[in-house]
Amino acid sequence: MPPDNTEAEQSSEPPSDGSSPAGEAETTKKEPMSVTRRGAIIGVSSCVVLLGLGALRYAGHTPIIHPPGGQDETNLVTRCIRCEKCYESCPRDVIAPAHIEYGLLGMRAPTMNYDADYCDYCQEENGGDPRCAAVCPTGALTLPQDATAQNVIIGKASIDTHQCLAYRMTACRQCYDNCPYDAIYLENEDSRNPLPVVDLDKCNGCGACEAVCLSLTTGSIVAGSTERAIKVHVTDTVESGVY
Repeated sequence: MPPDNTEAEQSSEPPSDGSSPAGEAETTKKEPMSVTRRGAIIGVSSCVVLLGLGALRYAGHTPIIHPPGGQDETNLVTRCIRCEKCYESCPRDVIAPAHIEYGLLGMRAPTMNYDADYCDYCQEENGGDPRCAAVCPTGALTLPQDATAQNVIIGKASIDTHQCLAYRMTACRQCYDNCPYDAIYLENEDSRNPLPVVDLDKCNGCGACEAVCLSLTTGSIVAGSTERAIKVHVTDTVESGVY
């Protein structure tokens, strides 16, 4: 009687569901990586390597005003570790972290916020020795040996004459009356409406004028205004007229 080959024939037939026979490795043809995707991966990888090598210091950055001792922008950017000790030590709470709009390098670096007070160089609280520079652990805030409130220039104040209440004939002189360094004088002082003008040679950017400016809270506010009429900016931008 001939042998029954039914079982053998069934086992040699491929499975009806299209799967590969047992023990046979599946092979899938991969699509070649597109140029766009490959380029993106290479670009991201390169960025990671460059950042690891310190190239972050060349990322976009908008100069901002810094506390006393932070006027050397390169030194501050290189050394500041964002430890926040300067914020915490400021007796007047005028040091704050910068935001991302100033660029990656500027983000969370110490900057000045004169919304409620000004920098008196810790004269009243610490005898004229700025606490922010004293507690900085890395030297990001470093004062020269002969540093004084007069020769350490945090920035320079500038007046937006379109927004300033005095230039809108209200006779406001808050900035003039509160400047501790006589860095603001009055034009047409004997008139009914004298106009404040910043003396850039005397201004050290302490922010006293900005702290008392009434332009955002009093009188007819200029549409779209987000800053006070007098504001401290980086020295170079004020002197060049671009800020």
